[in-house]
This record gives sequence, structure tokens and C-alpha cells, in this order.
Amino acid sequence: MLKRKAMERFNFWKQHKTKQALLVTGARQIGKTFLIREFAKSNYDCIIEFNLVENTEARESFKNAVNAEDLLFRMSLVGNGPMVPGNTIVFLDEIQECPEIVTFIKFLVEKGGCDYALSGSLLGVELENIRSYPVGYITEVMMYPLDFEEFCWAAGQSSEVFDLLGESLSNKTAVPDYVHRHLLNLYHRYLLVGGMPDAIVAYLQDNSLDQARIIQNNIMAYYKSDISKYAPKEDRLVIKNIYDLIPSELLRQNRRFRFSSIEGVKRYTQIQDQFLWLTKANVALPSFNIRAPIMPLLVNEQHNLFKLFLSDIGLLTCMYGRQVSLNLLDGKPVTAMGGVYENFVAQELMAHGFKLRYFTNKKIGELDFVLERKDGSIIAIEVKSGNNYMTHAALANALQAKSYDISEAWVLAETNIHKRGEVTYLPIYLASLLINE
Repeated sequence: MLKRKAMERFNFWKQHKTKQALLVTGARQIGKTFLIREFAKSNYDCIIEFNLVENTEARESFKNAVNAEDLLFRMSLVGNGPMVPGNTIVFLDEIQECPEIVTFIKFLVEKGGCDYALSGSLLGVELENIRSYPVGYITEVMMYPLDFEEFCWAAGQSSEVFDLLGESLSNKTAVPDYVHRHLLNLYHRYLLVGGMPDAIVAYLQDNSLDQARIIQNNIMAYYKSDISKYAPKEDRLVIKNIYDLIPSELLRQNRRFRFSSIEGVKRYTQIQDQFLWLTKANVALPSFNIRAPIMPLLVNEQHNLFKLFLSDIGLLTCMYGRQVSLNLLDGKPVTAMGGVYENFVAQELMAHGFKLRYFTNKKIGELDFVLERKDGSIIAIEVKSGNNYMTHAALANALQAKSYDISEAWVLAETNIHKRGEVTYLPIYLASLLINE
């Protein structure tokens, strides 16, 4: 079993909930169903599960429920066991097939007797259309692909190593050389395998990428199938086009997504709905430009200027082919592969609670990421894929601008921890420890 950080959040919900159901969201194939089942086995004697894709009888019956009492009665009829009060969890999987069930959750949890867990893909899209979202009666846990630390656990790395990394990061002292070299090797492998559970398991079974690549291609096919099934019919072609363009747009020097890459599109407003569909489905991660690194960053966002990353780095490198993979494995990415390193950082930051933003203008240059912590402090980050990581004109220019609210300046690269002037240089794999508490 792959160790997942989300399990801690499930356990916290179990211990501290009052009248809330657990809602687990995230992209397809990231391990939501498996983890909920493992959590249920460890905490309940009775588990009632309904998969609303596979169990057509349950799905059609639940769609006809007129109220919560009616839904509960229907559950008792088609369930796979008795609903014993006090020690039963009811797991409704693939809830996007019947999102109206969410409107009844308030009444079910108020009634008590059973705990309820809901999960599904595309919930960011589907739940917008329900009649009444039960605010206050749902604890939502967003899951992502395995991050780099979870990947290292799966590869047999002990958690003590990350405790050591945390101390090095806090004290700004170099990571022991043998540990640093080992983690860089794992980082290069993570760029290829990514964080999809099935791909990781396949890779670990025979230390080969062949089966993992088959799984990654299948997952991308699932995503396109979801677009065909769930997206508005008039938007499907454009959504697929945007998704297919992400790898090539990340090869560009500034990584910014160009609307003109889509035939007939000249303005953001023409693709806004389709762009939002992909991001709400958690298939793509958006990073918006800001007018200036001045807090609060939210008021400085420019939504018509954005970068678009894939939700899993392994899926991205799978699209680039074998030669790119060999270069990444050896730590020798070609110049155009800087977007891969940025995608890795974006994936880590998003999974750890940060909103993705970047900054660019003609006078300063481009800062790859501008983070705002919950305490209001701002971190400016440049990501470097080559050996010239000591050259970062944009970061130097931004630090000289007295009107900017930059608390710290970091360069993430294949280097050990050291500081030069106002800039701190960090191993790129330490993005896995950047958490917005």
C-alpha cells in the first residue's frame, strides 16, 4: 500500500467531525477510491459502498429519490450489507454521476447513525450545478497525485531523511552530499514516473518505465473520454485542443499560454469557460500573472495572462517521448525543458496549499512563481534547469524595487543549499517541503 498524506486528513475528520460528511475530490486515477477503502477498513466494522458508475441499479434508484428519507430507504434496499448505527460508513463513489445526492447530505448527517464519505472525479465542474451545496455539512479533502515525498516513501526512502531536509531548510545549511545526490537521482526518476499510483506501482515492480508509460497513456485517454462525456458539447473540441497544447506551450521560453495557438481564438474571453473546465476538473493547474509582487496578491491577478501546467509531471514527460526522458533521467535536460522543472514545482506547490502565480514585465523580467504565505509574507522564486542557476536577472531586479513586498528570494535548481546576498539557493526537490500551513 502506498502511504498517502491525505490519510491523516481522513483520520482528523473522523476524530473531530460533528455533523459533516467527508468529500474527497481530485482528478481521475489519483487513488481516491483506494485510500477511502483503506481508511474505512481501519475505522469501521460495516462498510456500505455504492459505485455510481458500475452499479447502474443504485444510480438510477438514487436519482429518483425525492428527499433524504427516501434516499436512505433506497440505500438500505440496494446496499451490500446492514447499515448498523454507530459503526457504519456509507461510501458513495463516482458521485459526479448523481451529484444531486449532495443536496441530501445535510439531512443524512443530521439524522446521525452512519458516517458518509463521497468521492468522484470532475466534482469541481459537476457540483457547481446542484441546487443547494450543504455548506458546513461537508469536509472537503482535495487529493493530488503522489508528491515527491510520497514517491520517495514508495521507493523505500525513510521519513527520517525528510526530517533531516527540514532541518537543513530551516537552518539554511547544506544537505549531506550523499543524501543530496541520492535525492537528485530520485527526483530525476520522479520526473518520468510522476505521481499516479498505478504508474508508480508498475515502475516499482520491475524498475522499468514501459508499463508505467502504458498506464500514463491510458490515464490521458480517460481524461479525453471525460471531456467527451461531461463537458458541454459545444466546448469539447476546444477543451481537447487546450489540453493537447499544454506540452508545446511549456516548451516556449516564457511558458505563457498563447490564445492564438487555438484556431480562431484571439481573446481570453473566447476560451474562458473551456479553460476553467480543465482547471476545475483538476486536469490542469493554472498560474496567473500578477501586476506586481505586492500583497495581497489576489487583487493583482491578471486572469487573461496565465501559464497552464499538467496535474502530473509523469503525464507531461510521457508526452515528450523517449529521448527527452533519457536526458531528464541523466540530469541533462535540453534548454527547452525548463517547463518540465517548472511543472514539477507547480505540482508540489499546488498540493501543499499555495495558489500559483507568476510575475512578468519588460522592466523586471519574469519571476517563475510568486507565493503568498498565510502570514502575508511573499516569496519570489525562479526555477532553473541548467547549470547557469547563479544567473537570475529578474530576481535581482525585483529585489531592487523598493515598492515590492518580497520577503524572501529563492532559486530552485540542481544545487545544494547555500546563500549569496539576498538570494537563497535550494535543491529543486525541496519544493516538496514548501507547505502553506
